[in-house]
Amino acid sequence: MTATETARTQRERTGGTDPDRAAIAILALAVGGFTIGTTEFVTMGVLPDIAAGLDVSVPTAGHAISAYALGVVVGVPILAFFGARLPRRAMLVGLMGAYAAFNLLSAAAPSFAVLTAARFLDGLPHGAYFGVASLVAAGLVAPGKRGRAVAAVMLGLSVANVVGVPAATWLGQNLGWRATYLAAAGLAVLTVAAVLAAVPAMPGNPETSGRKEAREFFGNAQVWLTMAAGAVGFGGLFAVYSYIAPTVTEVGGLGRGTVPLFVLALGLGMVVGTWLAGELAGISVFRSLLFGGISCGVVLVVYFFAAPYGWLLWPVAFLVTATGSILVVNLQLRLMDVAGNAVTLGAAMNHAALNVANAMGAWAGGLVIAAGYGYRAPALVGAALAVLGVLILLWSAALHRRPAPA
Repeated sequence: MTATETARTQRERTGGTDPDRAAIAILALAVGGFTIGTTEFVTMGVLPDIAAGLDVSVPTAGHAISAYALGVVVGVPILAFFGARLPRRAMLVGLMGAYAAFNLLSAAAPSFAVLTAARFLDGLPHGAYFGVASLVAAGLVAPGKRGRAVAAVMLGLSVANVVGVPAATWLGQNLGWRATYLAAAGLAVLTVAAVLAAVPAMPGNPETSGRKEAREFFGNAQVWLTMAAGAVGFGGLFAVYSYIAPTVTEVGGLGRGTVPLFVLALGLGMVVGTWLAGELAGISVFRSLLFGGISCGVVLVVYFFAAPYGWLLWPVAFLVTATGSILVVNLQLRLMDVAGNAVTLGAAMNHAALNVANAMGAWAGGLVIAAGYGYRAPALVGAALAVLGVLILLWSAALHRRPAPA
């Protein structure tokens, strides 16, 4: 076979896209992951600045984090009921265009009520973007490389926590918290341009029945238990991540300028945890979930005792996200295992479950802070949530082992 014939065969296997163009297109999709990751987590780094700027308490400002997470949960069904039928590149552009608009609204919010509404709206495209982007990435490469393509899209989210979030936190602290959302809007516009320039047009699937898929998915007890384990267990991580800035400054006694470094520690932990999750998944998905939940609970207890000791908290913060991120990948795999034919919805609903965890963790952490227990208390709340998530997983395992009725 000549080189020309080999290239033609490769293009036929990858939907007519040659490998170089596919790689560029996937990079463009990963820019969207970077944009979303930066926007989702940066609110936590500038939370005290938002509270001071809009004249609310820090626990109240934390409701903006919960609002975004709830927006993700509400927005996920867009993929199941509408996204599969629409042209995929057009949907990606529309979702990211909306992301840019709602970040601009966040930057211009005259009151905390408007900011909360804007954060909710900004969360709507989150899960749908990752679902559609994953489908597009998988369609650009040969079947044996689809896993790597989807992972590359998600890598943008991990890199955001190492580069984008610390940089945006520094920007918000020095130019005002509104500059953070302006930068996020700029990243969203950049994503739109990249997708239009690099991602080929792809039709939707007009024969897909979102309602049939949803009935199969949501009628499965194992699906509900897996999502509950993620929504509860992963909430422990967000209980501390949401309030990392005041914990570092008011409990640890460090300056505001050190907060981006602690946000960096959390981001590095996510990258390492995501890699470790893939390695552990090759051994056992379910055991990896148990290990992640138990180890995260233990580290959160250590976080509680390490918080007053300044820089000693840095490696502990790294371990919080390193252990917690083991849950993300393996929850995704387990949902796909138990979802039956509704794997597309399973992939999207994983983001919904994790953002329920985001909302629950921020809300529960805010409750104990508002009750006067201090900024260390969310770590113990998080440890309790991690333990509860493990118990739900054990319930799921017991139900799975139960013999079916004759």
